Amino acid sequence: MHTAMWGPMLQEASRLWGCLVAKPVFRRKAVELGERLLPAFKTPTGIPWALLNLKSGIGRNWPWASGGSSILAEYGTLHLEFMHLSKLSGNPEFAQKVMNIRKVLERLDKPHGLYPNYLNPNSGQWGQHHVSVGGLGDSFYEYLLKAWIMSDKTDEEAKKMYYDALQAIETNLIRKSSGGLTYIAEWKGGLLEHKMGHLTCFAGGMIALGADGAPGDQTGHQMELAAEIARTCHESYARTTLKLGPEAFRFDGGVEAIATRQNEKYFILRPEVIETFMYMWRFTHDPKYRDWGWEAVQALEQHCRVEAGYSGIRDVYAASPNHDDVQQSFYQAETLKYLYLLFSEDDHLPSDHWVFNTEAHPLPVIRRDSTDQPHKDKTAA
Repeated sequence: MHTAMWGPMLQEASRLWGCLVAKPVFRRKAVELGERLLPAFKTPTGIPWALLNLKSGIGRNWPWASGGSSILAEYGTLHLEFMHLSKLSGNPEFAQKVMNIRKVLERLDKPHGLYPNYLNPNSGQWGQHHVSVGGLGDSFYEYLLKAWIMSDKTDEEAKKMYYDALQAIETNLIRKSSGGLTYIAEWKGGLLEHKMGHLTCFAGGMIALGADGAPGDQTGHQMELAAEIARTCHESYARTTLKLGPEAFRFDGGVEAIATRQNEKYFILRPEVIETFMYMWRFTHDPKYRDWGWEAVQALEQHCRVEAGYSGIRDVYAASPNHDDVQQSFYQAETLKYLYLLFSEDDHLPSDHWVFNTEAHPLPVIRRDSTDQPHKDKTAA
């Protein structure tokens, strides 16, 4: 049996779990897969390993991850799937495993209220103090908010953790450039790196999704912040030759929203900018978000469409595309799905009845009245 990463495993698991109500065979296979994953949690803290041999049940972490630490965006991106699996299987162990992760995090001191990307599963202590709302951290924050929504807004602990984390992010990481663009920097050992990744662009949609539940009178402010992040991410596309966004863009050395390093100029069909446009359209109905989405569609068709599908591009600032000959799985699972929803009516998978996991697979809100019937929107069979 091959060692497997949480990301692909969860993508497959959530795909199976999405079929559970209709076909019992998928329910059985999902429970079996969940049970096979449980040995990953056999650590002194209960923080799971990143990698698991499904035959032996032996887990380990990436050797490059701060002395063998577990990664925030991996162990923090299990909550929706495991809560859903406990609900469907009747086995509370899945929910208990992810709730324990939250308990460990709650006990730890957070530097300036921030969550570092690395946590040692043996000692229960943070690794190096690197904080990112993009790669290595991103979906942890997404899942705090969505855990609250998925619980029919009864999970007050998740709600508090999300809004506290967002406040720390705004205080310590969010900055505005001299040209007026709001961006989310990265924090490394107390120093800011004025770089924003394409992955970080999901945060505009996340903040918009959570704005209605913001404490105090923060709803309007959070919607404005979400709109500013959406604008910045659109600018990262608009300022390239091919009108597709780079993997990361910087705000230093006199440049704004532009990739300055060759290894950051590629585009691999990522969904995060489109995801934010979709949420912003649904919550504001400002036509510019559909306009921006259509610009992306045109660029994808012109520059990424190849004979056998769609390909990533090695340099979005080049005069013509140099394809990498790879169509990532998330292109269909996320990018195209969010584009479809951007141009659909709001009652297709409405956000008060469904939550999208980090691979854009819809999971139903678990109603407090314990009914299992999801909302009958236009996508229902």
